[in-house]
Amino acid sequence: MKVVDLFCGCGGLSLGFLKAGFDVVAGFDFWDEVIEVYRRNFNHPVIKQDLMNVSESSEKIISYAPEMIIGGPPCQDFSSAGKRNENNGRGDLTVSYAKIISTVRPEWFVMENVERIKKTQKLVDAIKIYKEVGYGLTYTVLDASLCGVPQKRKRFVMVGHLGSSDGFMNFALQEKLAKTPMTVADYFGDELGIKYYYRHPRSYVRRGIFSVDEPSPTIRGVNRPMPEGYKIHPNDPVSSKDGIRPLTTKERSMIQTFPKDFIFLGSKTNQEQMIGNAVPVNLGEYIAEAIKSYMVRSETNTAFSLKKEIA
Repeated sequence: MKVVDLFCGCGGLSLGFLKAGFDVVAGFDFWDEVIEVYRRNFNHPVIKQDLMNVSESSEKIISYAPEMIIGGPPCQDFSSAGKRNENNGRGDLTVSYAKIISTVRPEWFVMENVERIKKTQKLVDAIKIYKEVGYGLTYTVLDASLCGVPQKRKRFVMVGHLGSSDGFMNFALQEKLAKTPMTVADYFGDELGIKYYYRHPRSYVRRGIFSVDEPSPTIRGVNRPMPEGYKIHPNDPVSSKDGIRPLTTKERSMIQTFPKDFIFLGSKTNQEQMIGNAVPVNLGEYIAEAIKSYMVRSETNTAFSLKKEIA
């Protein structure tokens, strides 16, 4: 199945779908630095495109004849890390994504975003567009730590399929969830060589030190060192901050389940933002495998029904 990745970023969704056996034929994005990273890590083309321009974007995407479009429109206007104003401009990209889908009309689409998008008018507007052209929709919130990612990261996932009923994939998206969250130690073993690490809190009301024996908190687009004046928080799992360091840029990318040999380029600031914005590779693979499972089940049911009719 031919897949195109919009707002592809550094390629977390693309890599996840490739791992699951899908044929990703192109990526689209508008950020030069992230396009170069994508180009260095994938064999298929990546196109610089302003995806707010629906007609021009659709024309280029149609040339790849995608059977599925996947993507995560920028979520900063919805995110708890942002100002939560869906009308700042980036929120409009969720609607642009829906308009592109409705124009190109692939058989399938996947949209990934932050959990808070559920509370926005932009999502309501996008759903209306999808329904007008005949997509059945399944959407849920997945915790990445139950999907093979050593990180507490809740993400909204919507899957659309032409001609299906709403909720068609509810079971498929839930059936393979792990029973317990994946910890950093579960994923890395002793590879990191640390027991505890620092992750800068948004507020010092929150703790900043975490153990590898728990899932990582959400990887954000910033990575700051521990301030000299940091005081041990009551919820920190240590009594001393001696020897505790923040994760490196490479380690943060690996917690996002990018492979160790994945190439990141650009300034440290840009790399950290790319990594924080990315869809965890294993979450992308989990979604892709759920779609595959649904397809196999549907084909089996169709074949069984035809066999009964013939009999």
